[in-house]
Amino acid sequence: MMTNLLLFPIIIPFFFAMILMLFPKKIYAQRVGALLALGSTLIASVSLLNKVKTDGIQAITLGSWPAPFGISMVSDMLSILLVLSSTVIAIFVVWYSFSSIGKARESFFYYPGILFMLTGVNGAFTTGDIFNMFVFFEVLLMSSYLLIVLGGEKVQLRESIKYILVNVISSALFVITVAYLYSVVGTLNMADISVKIAQINQPGIITVIAVLFLLVFGLKGAIFPLFFWLPSSYAAPPIPVLALFGALLTKVGVYAIMRTYTLFFTLDQSFTHELLMILSILTIVAGCIGALAYFDVKKIIIYNIIIAVGVILFGASQMNEASLMGSVFYLIHDILIKGALFLLIGVIIAITGTSDLRRMGGLIKSYPMLGWIYLIAAFGLVGIPPLSGFVGKLLIVQGGFEAGNLWGSIFILASSLVVLLSVMRIFIYAFWGEPVEITPLTKKHYRGLFTPALILVGISVQYGVGSEWLVPYMSDAANVMINPSQYIQAVLGGA
Repeated sequence: MMTNLLLFPIIIPFFFAMILMLFPKKIYAQRVGALLALGSTLIASVSLLNKVKTDGIQAITLGSWPAPFGISMVSDMLSILLVLSSTVIAIFVVWYSFSSIGKARESFFYYPGILFMLTGVNGAFTTGDIFNMFVFFEVLLMSSYLLIVLGGEKVQLRESIKYILVNVISSALFVITVAYLYSVVGTLNMADISVKIAQINQPGIITVIAVLFLLVFGLKGAIFPLFFWLPSSYAAPPIPVLALFGALLTKVGVYAIMRTYTLFFTLDQSFTHELLMILSILTIVAGCIGALAYFDVKKIIIYNIIIAVGVILFGASQMNEASLMGSVFYLIHDILIKGALFLLIGVIIAITGTSDLRRMGGLIKSYPMLGWIYLIAAFGLVGIPPLSGFVGKLLIVQGGFEAGNLWGSIFILASSLVVLLSVMRIFIYAFWGEPVEITPLTKKHYRGLFTPALILVGISVQYGVGSEWLVPYMSDAANVMINPSQYIQAVLGGA
């Protein structure tokens, strides 16, 4: 049966990770195995994307129980686009790792850690069951614990404790909230939850559960005021791990909010979605302050993650076609561009030997190509047309205007200026001014670091320039969120 295809992006990295764990010290085999796994996952993801585009939402129920009793896996346009983006990022991070992570870390389950994490991320995007979302969250968290401490530096161990504590608390809260939801609706299947919530007339309890879920996913996705753990935890691990975390981990939390708030928490929109909108604007404010406050290049881009989370969720809170389509556009843009930016600042840090802007300068003379590619990526992040951030932000603002949230939309536009200022500071400090003493990288080492970052920037530019070809895909993803009955029908059709 063809629908089994939607399990491949989860099973392939899992299977390869298991095999790679058997011989951790054989570094060459680890590298080849990781690339093979990611290449196969990419082919499976592209095939599934075509399948969803031509035949509509794909759903499969595992075990011999029909939905909603069995475990459902569902692949609609939103989830498969995110699965594909995650796989692409993982490929570039692994490629970059060959030249940067060092053999000591590579021989200590580094690549299996990345593949297990991808299993968790792709699983969280694909599951149609709220409890299994928790399970996949745990899979990606456990592998992220490994990746954050790998190398055992003092700062890593310190920050990992904070990271683990926050995630353990949020996981406990997740299980409690799922139990609370189950006690009210009597099912864990997300499509069935949507049907049951519409039938039981208890909006008060459902609103409480919706706020609890917002707390849980807000901790994972780093929304205001729950982002406090993120900047220092993400700044601790090496650059490839930071790129992976920055591009993917918060997005899983954002996806979970978008999915639950469009599929079943739609009874009391005047409260739940209004709350989401207020929190998203506060998230942007917090991110803007952080992005301007630091001279550490890692911290500046990390705070830009928080700004992006706020922008995406503002789009999701408006609940109209333009804003939701904008959110999907912006979500994928952010995965690509954050990955590219982290890899680029990794190259800058490798050349200068520091992440402090005040100790950099004059790189444009010795590395002109790096400077101009960084500038293109920075403009893409800000959303200067025709680059990738423009379309998404435009649609989110349009959706805000349509929903009558004039000030919120103006605020989103104003935040773009802050983002521009924060990323231009890096460009001015690092590339202009007086050249500082640097240790030039060997040609081979520099190429190994710069090439993956360059191609990833190229993909994000292509994503922006070719956005009109992508509109049908984005429109399909937004339609499922506006009209959840398609999703429900695909899962429960036979029930």
